Amino acid sequence: MKKILCFILFLLIPVISLSCENKKEKPIKIKISKPIYSYEEKLKSEIAAIRSFLGKSPKYNSDVVFFLDMKIESGRNRFFVYDLKNNKLLNKGLVGHGSGSETGIRGELKFSNVENSHCSSLGKYAIGGSYSGTFGKAYKLYGLDKTNNNAFNRNIVLHKYSEIPFEEQPYPICNSLGCPMVNEKFFSVLEKLIDNSKKKIILVMYY
Repeated sequence: MKKILCFILFLLIPVISLSCENKKEKPIKIKISKPIYSYEEKLKSEIAAIRSFLGKSPKYNSDVVFFLDMKIESGRNRFFVYDLKNNKLLNKGLVGHGSGSETGIRGELKFSNVENSHCSSLGKYAIGGSYSGTFGKAYKLYGLDKTNNNAFNRNIVLHKYSEIPFEEQPYPICNSLGCPMVNEKFFSVLEKLIDNSKKKIILVMYY
């Protein structure tokens, strides 16, 4: 009888061992991925910041502001016309950036306030008077921050260009020499707002 019991236990040992092996915890691989960029959240943050700025600077238009999110690829709408008074987005369109801002890596830009760099410059701008230039009607821009206070001397202006498409597209659009450059149809929308404003409208370029 003892021999039979020993034989049965001997047969069960591999089964018990196998069961224990299966219960061993396997290492968990955790993939760390970059957080997905949310232009909506970034826009909310910029809106809050500009409200604070305009509260201290009554000489500027406090109803409408232009926001340019340069983190968004140029083939996508990244020029936002925002109604601060009614807290809503009025319009959006494509905008080209400076050729000097290209890094060779799609979706990554660099910025500069240096003359002849052909780079876009981040910061707040006051949109000044219009004039007729190479691309027709354009608006002078006055940089209000250390990052863009050389804009006027660099001839950085808001202008239209026939080669900028109106609709979004999956590939980059053409670049400027540092100016925010928009589609002609979209420019007419901005033009009406700027010309009918009693105070200078603020344009904010961020990344």
